[in-house]
Amino acid sequence: MTTYTAAGRLKAITAGSIGNLVEWYDWYAYAATALYFAPIFFPAGDQTAQLLQTAAVFAAGFFARPVGAWAMGRYSDQFGRKGALKASVVLMCFGSLVIAFCPGAASIGVAAPAILLIARVIQGLALGGEYGASATYMSEVAGKSHRGFWSSFNYVTLIGGQLLSLVILIALRYTIGAEAMAEWGWRVLFVIGAVLAVLAFYLRSRMQESQSFVEAKKSGEELGSTKMLFRKYPRETLTVLGLTAGGSLTFYIYTTYMQKFLTNTGTFTRDQANELSAATLFCFMLAQPLIGFISDKIGRKPLLLMAFGGGALLIWPVMTTVSTATSALAVFFILMGAMLVQAGYTAINAVVKAELYPSHVRTLGVALPYALANATFGGTAEYVALWFKSQGIESGFYIYASIIMAVGFLVVLFMPDTRRHSRILED
Repeated sequence: MTTYTAAGRLKAITAGSIGNLVEWYDWYAYAATALYFAPIFFPAGDQTAQLLQTAAVFAAGFFARPVGAWAMGRYSDQFGRKGALKASVVLMCFGSLVIAFCPGAASIGVAAPAILLIARVIQGLALGGEYGASATYMSEVAGKSHRGFWSSFNYVTLIGGQLLSLVILIALRYTIGAEAMAEWGWRVLFVIGAVLAVLAFYLRSRMQESQSFVEAKKSGEELGSTKMLFRKYPRETLTVLGLTAGGSLTFYIYTTYMQKFLTNTGTFTRDQANELSAATLFCFMLAQPLIGFISDKIGRKPLLLMAFGGGALLIWPVMTTVSTATSALAVFFILMGAMLVQAGYTAINAVVKAELYPSHVRTLGVALPYALANATFGGTAEYVALWFKSQGIESGFYIYASIIMAVGFLVVLFMPDTRRHSRILED
């Protein structure tokens, strides 16, 4: 059995991380620029109506992710993590190019939002495959004693992709001005994403296949079987569903919907919302390796209990306070506190899910239930929040989110601590 050297492990983690960052940058560029392109693709109605329609397309991309998760999860378990990771980045590149050059409704009418929807579905297919393959690959090459730390870079790069899209958006806004940004500048983010995807494809072409996959091929087990996943590992699959539902919902509330909430419900301008989002995301990103390191020392379960229990209790006070706050500094510290609690889930969610499954069905097991729950709860977070607001009962969304987090807390109570009961056998 091959053992990774420190340099080899770092090289593998770096290659996986950079590709992951690019994919998530492309995905989040849509959320970051929605305030600018909503009137171009959906010119009718007020800002809430326009954002509601862009949120619906955002959600549609999420519902394509289970299909990508299933197809590429099976491929990854049967033919290798490397090939699945390369395929996902090619699809993401194509989807970004389509959005970058799609004309607005003023030029081609209803075809504009239809093309936007198709491009977003393509990106959803790509990302459905990306999460499972990258989470599995990075967990497998991380090494037993530092698996929580190294696998946390899955979310470092996930958040990093979102942060990069916001930083480029802010830089463009101050470089070319608000008018040019609204007219054409937002498209630049998608062009940059397509170019970065080409670089990610090159790096992934040079990746080493994980030892876990090599051993799985020798095992004689059926690889990547959907039937086996649900028949032999129902408890593990339900656990991933339960963890992802609350974890994804809360993550998207604080990292994507909050940008709109600060302007649409709160008292801040669009530029202030962008800058607040960038600042909190940067600190949130830095917290991931620390939480991952702690999980290697005390276990995964205590951190998950903190994330879901604390998350259920914090949603209401955080959202109600931020909705009326006028101090940007106060909002920063409020959001940062809530997001650090959430880091108890985000930093270790990839390794926890990977440790639940044996290698011959690991990518599919991580990817498919994650994508299903992520589509249902994470992908619809903005839409559900805006629907509650449009009905005049915005606080109903806070109750809804708290309930989903409470369910996740119950799931954690009855699951094993995967650090001590890991099914990743290779070191």
